[in-house]
Amino acid sequence: MLVICAALVFLTGLADDFIRLKPATKLIVEIALGATLLFFDYRIHWVNSVTLDMLLTLVWVVGMTNAFNLLDNMDGLCAGIALIVGAALLVDLLPGSSDSTFVSLRYLSLLLGATAGFLVYNVHPASIFMGDSGSLLIGFSFAAVTLSVGNVDTGRRDVLSIVAVPVLVLMIPIFDTTLVTVSRVLSGRSAAEGGRDHSSHRLVAIGLSERRAVAVLWLLAAIGGAIGIAIEYVNQSWAAPAAVLFLVAMVLFAAYLAGIRVYDEADVRVRERRLTPIVVNFMYKRRVAEVVLDFCLIALAYYLSYRLRFEDPEDFMKNFANFTRSLSVVLAAQLFAFFVVGVYRGTWRHFGMMDTVVVAKGVFLGVASAELVILYVYRFFSYSRTVFAIYAVLLLLAVTLSRASFRLVGEYIQRRKSTGRRVVVYGAGDGGMLAMRE
Repeated sequence: MLVICAALVFLTGLADDFIRLKPATKLIVEIALGATLLFFDYRIHWVNSVTLDMLLTLVWVVGMTNAFNLLDNMDGLCAGIALIVGAALLVDLLPGSSDSTFVSLRYLSLLLGATAGFLVYNVHPASIFMGDSGSLLIGFSFAAVTLSVGNVDTGRRDVLSIVAVPVLVLMIPIFDTTLVTVSRVLSGRSAAEGGRDHSSHRLVAIGLSERRAVAVLWLLAAIGGAIGIAIEYVNQSWAAPAAVLFLVAMVLFAAYLAGIRVYDEADVRVRERRLTPIVVNFMYKRRVAEVVLDFCLIALAYYLSYRLRFEDPEDFMKNFANFTRSLSVVLAAQLFAFFVVGVYRGTWRHFGMMDTVVVAKGVFLGVASAELVILYVYRFFSYSRTVFAIYAVLLLLAVTLSRASFRLVGEYIQRRKSTGRRVVVYGAGDGGMLAMRE
């Protein structure tokens, strides 16, 4: 059934390449093929409710099919991502022993071989092109092989691996589709229309060559796939925090790319008049996003400090109750300290040494406040001071790097621009440095 559905989606893409089908027509075909998989009991198995799981399966199949279609916007990008994703899925499926898994493995191996041969001629400058027939086939195939027939083997897999592995392995298609959709909606555009506002186009817009832009996305896809495999086969106590850290990094990367100008300003102003006040106001609520980011970083740093202090699993479980009891105290104290010292007043694009000092003040004020509260409430009984020392260092690094990320990425890309003219400014002083950075 997988092969038959894949053949039908290939024919749909082929028809679109020749006669340009309407988006609604392609969507109807994709939904019909997704429903066919559901009829043969292919499901994603993310939730216990069968009805909700069937709806999620349909969204997953249609969404992933179109995600790879949208990703086919630069030489070698879609095929390279497909090769990386397929290799990760192949490793993930290897331990399976069912007949459906064997069919998926064989089908995936054939697809990878064909994609590898195609990629040789599709890298920049490409001599052949994929078209909708190839991108729709790849997206549908990867969505289908992540589904399971019948009941999931819960003895081998848990909820984290069932949900996180496919999401991490397929992170770049999800990332690019989400970035494009949100950007177009907020700018008053149709999400179905084409445009040069994909992540690859934004990387080229800031000065990277097409080869380097594609290589960056290949690298991110490989990191996501490696973390997904680690969750499946390595100790999840370390792989799960790595996944959270990777997701946070991808959110920051999306925020950076979203700030790159890809739309005409006059056109944006006209379209913004049609947006609701809620959406317009949301675009300026960046401070709320900073607080949410810090919330995640604080919890992650505090968890990792316990992991590093109590490396033995038995010791960690003995002290885990202390972690859960004190987490709310640490979160509240740290966020309040950041607010008091002025961490939320700066601008990320101009993050400098004095901003690092402000972050350090906030970290140490928050740590001291949390320790005082724990001392008052729990008399600090069975709590480790080493944990808080490790936590302070981890949080300082995490918050500083998150704030400095925009400037670091900007300067890194500036140094490696493939466009522009190299010049030497002699004796210009600080004013010349500022002009150069602009």
